[in-house]
Amino acid sequence: MTLKTVLLAAAFAALATTASAQKKAPAPAVPAAPAAPAAADWRVPKAEDVLVIDTNKGRIIVEMVPEVAPLWTARMRELALEHFYDGQTFFRVIEDFMDQTGDPENRGTGGSTKPNVKAEFLFRRGPETPFVLAVDQAVAEVGFIKSLPVTTQSMMLAPMTRDGKISGYGLFCPGVGGAARGQEDDSANSQFFLMRANYPQLERRYTAWGRVIAGQDVVKAIKVGEPVADPQDKMERVRLLSDIPEKDRPKIRVIDPAGKWFKAEIARAQAAAGANFTACDVNIPVEVK
Repeated sequence: MTLKTVLLAAAFAALATTASAQKKAPAPAVPAAPAAPAAADWRVPKAEDVLVIDTNKGRIIVEMVPEVAPLWTARMRELALEHFYDGQTFFRVIEDFMDQTGDPENRGTGGSTKPNVKAEFLFRRGPETPFVLAVDQAVAEVGFIKSLPVTTQSMMLAPMTRDGKISGYGLFCPGVGGAARGQEDDSANSQFFLMRANYPQLERRYTAWGRVIAGQDVVKAIKVGEPVADPQDKMERVRLLSDIPEKDRPKIRVIDPAGKWFKAEIARAQAAAGANFTACDVNIPVEVK
């Protein structure tokens, strides 16, 4: 055997050993799901910020987040109290995208008699904003305001701004509610949509105002169509939780993003998703009784 043959054999042996070691190397461990939440891990959402949508397919419960979209959530409260949405259909529903409703004409061309609402594509985050950090990206911070996932500038920039605050925007994860609009930014009026899937292309182009905290399965069950042929799926009744008589009011509690359980869930989701992690991967348990 020549020296060249010996060297080649040794090289191949080394490669084989390396490949074998790589095959046997264990995959990075993913933390187990955190234990059951403790009492301190839950919060009770404000009744005036909860929208209860009873449809022919079941109940959808949405938590509105006025810290992100105060004008639009005020409009939703007004219209719900006036029973404006009762009986309106889901007239435009796109698989892997969203369910659109809120048009008294049930075709996408109508609205209420109220003036249009100014766009709230961005919001201002200050020290008083109930923001919980999930990922610090140095120049940006990804986290949650109540149940809504958001991205904001780094809080380190706040001292350099005129109002001591930074800009942020809602992330269009599954269940997030958006204000529908026409070609003009400030043309939202009464129509809204609920996301069936993650769709980041809408971010900073549409107002995100809340998120489905119960009934995402109902959102996914609405008949699909663009437009929906003979739309029959509809909102039979839309009410604020605060407007439902106490004896009939569902008791709701949501995981608090500031609690220990939620922080453990963020760590689990980050480890499971790796470089592909987004805030949409984080589980937010809800109890409705």
